[in-house]
Amino acid sequence: MFDCYRCKKVLVTGHTGFKGSWLCEWLLSLGAEVHGLALPPPTRPSLFNQLRLAKRIKSHTIGDIRDLATVKGVMRRVKPDFVFHLAAQPLVRLSYKKPVETFDTNVMGTVNVLEAVRCVFCGRSTTRKCSVVCITTDKCYENKETSRPYREDDPMGGYDPYSCSKGCDELLISSYRRSFFGTPDSPVWVASARAGNVIGGGDWATDRIVPDAMRALANGEPIPVRNSVSTRPWQHVLEPLGGYLALGAELAKRARFGEVCGGFNFGPDPKANRNVRALVEEILKWRKGSWIDRTEPGAVHEAGLLNLDIRKARKILGWKPRWNFAETVKNTVLWYKAVDDGENPMAITSRQIAEYLK
Repeated sequence: MFDCYRCKKVLVTGHTGFKGSWLCEWLLSLGAEVHGLALPPPTRPSLFNQLRLAKRIKSHTIGDIRDLATVKGVMRRVKPDFVFHLAAQPLVRLSYKKPVETFDTNVMGTVNVLEAVRCVFCGRSTTRKCSVVCITTDKCYENKETSRPYREDDPMGGYDPYSCSKGCDELLISSYRRSFFGTPDSPVWVASARAGNVIGGGDWATDRIVPDAMRALANGEPIPVRNSVSTRPWQHVLEPLGGYLALGAELAKRARFGEVCGGFNFGPDPKANRNVRALVEEILKWRKGSWIDRTEPGAVHEAGLLNLDIRKARKILGWKPRWNFAETVKNTVLWYKAVDDGENPMAITSRQIAEYLK
């Protein structure tokens, strides 16, 4: 399925982040020529630096997607066959503290990426084609916190600034697609990918349950848990990345325009939906420790229940989850344990990609 990436130019925005680093590693294993545009790695340590990606990808550009001139410059220089737009402000709680930055990065950043694609690929002098996958989130939906999984045609919304910014993203992606890339003969085909609550080795961010748990356990402290009853569609980082790659590959075929140029959900099997307490207790099966309830009175609103309907991705892309909840947590904890025990992060990361593909 992924042979289409071999020797092709792939631009990844947000390549210095957690998901972006895993995606670059996977693309390199497929023989792609990988280019990146992002701010410096957001954490110390960072998976990007642990994988030494700055020296292993074709070009590594430090730049801000809020700067249209920078994005256009990279797009003109690379002229990618594929664009995976991951760059974003990804944290709900931070969006309450920095709402303007969140909207500027997530909304105008996406506008700049799509505008750069339009300027480079839709001119009279080019015959090149580009397949664009814009990554948003499962939180883009107007969440009523019901048990019914959200379908791709459900209304966009968002309570907090982060979620709202991603709902806006989906609307503007649809607008650009219909306004500038709206016919099958367009040189640019665009789709969006909606996933969330991704876990996996190499995530060092603050305010996310798995890295918070790994830091606490490494220090011999109990895991602090803010919202133990909140239910999420937990999935390993390789699950949505496999969906993004499958979606990009389908776009590159230039067939079924009306079916593939749209939004796609990438979530786990419904049986993988668990609350935070269940996640923490599963982590503790693989690493000794304990957890403590640190619910904050008057804390900012965060969704309590969110499920995704993934039938569209199954039907059109042939994509489906490969690892169940227990396997997801096991592989996540074992990544951190292997690195703590001295294993090269590149080795464990490559091995888990290979194991996932078996």
